[in-house]
Amino acid sequence: MFRLPFCPVPTDDGAFSPSKLALSLATTKVTDFETVAGPCVAGEERILMVCTEERNMTMANGKKFSTGNHPVEMLLPMMHLSNAGFCIDVVTPTGAPVKIEMWAMPEEDDAVMAFYASFKDRFDNPGSVTDFVTTSLNDGFPYVGVFIPGGHGAMLGLPDNPEVGKLLRRCHGRDLHLLAICHGPAALLAAALPDPAGATNPTGNGEDFAYSGYELAAFPDRIDRQTPMIGYMPGQLPWHFGEKLTALGMRIVNRKADATCHVDRKLISGASPLAANDFGKLAVKELLADRNG
Repeated sequence: MFRLPFCPVPTDDGAFSPSKLALSLATTKVTDFETVAGPCVAGEERILMVCTEERNMTMANGKKFSTGNHPVEMLLPMMHLSNAGFCIDVVTPTGAPVKIEMWAMPEEDDAVMAFYASFKDRFDNPGSVTDFVTTSLNDGFPYVGVFIPGGHGAMLGLPDNPEVGKLLRRCHGRDLHLLAICHGPAALLAAALPDPAGATNPTGNGEDFAYSGYELAAFPDRIDRQTPMIGYMPGQLPWHFGEKLTALGMRIVNRKADATCHVDRKLISGASPLAANDFGKLAVKELLADRNG
């Protein structure tokens, strides 16, 4: 069947993946990943990676966008963290498999594909945020940071999850590093939800929001409003995370979907897939610097 290059492509489950034009403009078969030699923590410290388990996002027009975590934004930072000796534990809200935007997979990048294969079982069988918060969120847990990869899937099931909010508030309270790239910062909205135990804090208006006053790099709302024109999504988003974070007192430093990376205290952020390699290197640099005092 002939399909115009800017038309989103139907999927088997009734959703749409990006058009051929959007894929040619926004994805790559080979990444800019580069191995960095340097200090190593010898596998004694851990990163908790919080991923989405949801696939389809219902757009403002009712059509569904086939999404998940963006593989480049997830895998390149993981590779840098792993090469530096950090162990990475994978969780989703309920322990269901990680959803990945396979249409963005850099299939001709042998190093990335080999790393993906080495983690595939953990993507298919992750831990549960709920179990983690119940059993492991205590004074003795060996984590030095939380990583939230991007992809529009980060807007599904994370920003509205009270358990994710409890995890992020504990991360902030213990002065741990929080790594978030592209749409991953949408999950920070969970830190403004009421505590699952019934506490009234935070208020949700920014007054007690742990990351109020922070700056970050993230995918700009204004670019999200433009991407349907090239068929990246089958319609406008139902909501925009940048607006909500700004209302809670955060400030996004970039206006383009570019390679911008940013550090504000223990929050390490990146703007888009173009930032993934530098974001991973920056995360390792900050983690090691903090470790070495």
